[in-house]
Amino acid sequence: MLRALARVNVAAIERNAARMRRELDSRVALCAVVKADGYGHGAVPSARAALAGGASWLAVATAEEAAELRAAGIGTRVLVLGAISLEELPVALAADADVVAWDERFVAALAAAAAGERTVRVHIKLDTGMGRLGTRVRAEAMAVAELVYAEPSLTLTGAMTHFATADVDPEFVRAQLACFQPFVTEIRRLLPGVTVHAANSAAVLNEPESHFDLVRCGIALYGLDPMNERADIRDLEPALELTSYVAAVKAASPGDSAGYGRLFVTDRETRLATLPIGYADGVRRAFTNNLDVLVGGRGHPVVGAVSMDNITVEIAPGAPVEVGAQATIIGADGPERQSAEDLAARIGTINYEIVCGISRRVPRAYHRDGAPA
Repeated sequence: MLRALARVNVAAIERNAARMRRELDSRVALCAVVKADGYGHGAVPSARAALAGGASWLAVATAEEAAELRAAGIGTRVLVLGAISLEELPVALAADADVVAWDERFVAALAAAAAGERTVRVHIKLDTGMGRLGTRVRAEAMAVAELVYAEPSLTLTGAMTHFATADVDPEFVRAQLACFQPFVTEIRRLLPGVTVHAANSAAVLNEPESHFDLVRCGIALYGLDPMNERADIRDLEPALELTSYVAAVKAASPGDSAGYGRLFVTDRETRLATLPIGYADGVRRAFTNNLDVLVGGRGHPVVGAVSMDNITVEIAPGAPVEVGAQATIIGADGPERQSAEDLAARIGTINYEIVCGISRRVPRAYHRDGAPA
């Protein structure tokens, strides 16, 4: 047993990509979002699995993430979705990444950095309601598009926006589409072949009119529900399981406590098991007295504070839990299953944060339906 282990089924990622691909018209390309180390699953293995499942583009958040894919020998189109500083531009250009622009100063800097040595592909972003990156003013977006179109070292490649509520509020999605569509019409007059994209995983499932030429799927590729409910009702297959093991078992009597601050004090004879996994591994401190761990096909409650490197669980009465037993935080054990959505519901967050929060201290092991990947 390893103190903590995240096992990732790349075959599940491949099947999830194929499942999302089936939502699309054959003319619509699938872009697999593998930012944040593939949402905690590993960027390079996740990218390869998604490409095998039907994706033809990849997207990341940073220039360094694009460089990681290139260093692994992945040659497909890679779009850097996030802001790129002047210091990061050489990394993005060396990775031959597509980049996103929304103001003229960045376009000037991009053209200067390219310096006639290469042609940089640029996507223009209109903010239709997310309120983060991109300009809210369509005329400004078109001015940037025209500047890119006129610059010899740049290629106007894409027009994009991003939905704020595709998982919770379809009415606002439609308002964003209504804002985006005139921009699409105008930029297609300038360049009929421009690639238009807007949809994330939730919009792929809920808003077919948002598919345009390309969709950007992230969370669904990893078998996690974009609506943060249940993956199985979307025909998605969770790819990751997080496990630890029972490192110690001890008896506890009334008045005995566990963990920092004595946040658990038993009022009965019981047994406690310690697992060598904690918040430095991604088991949030908010799970203090607020989580079940699966051991031997049964749930056992976390008791006391989650510490940096350990958690303690109270062994269910009569359960034959011994040192060395596997303990599952995310995944299945016998008839019991605990999902990232279940963990998220415990602490009022979303499944994204649960899996992205699994730290690099936790080794990743890759397999294909149990066979070595």
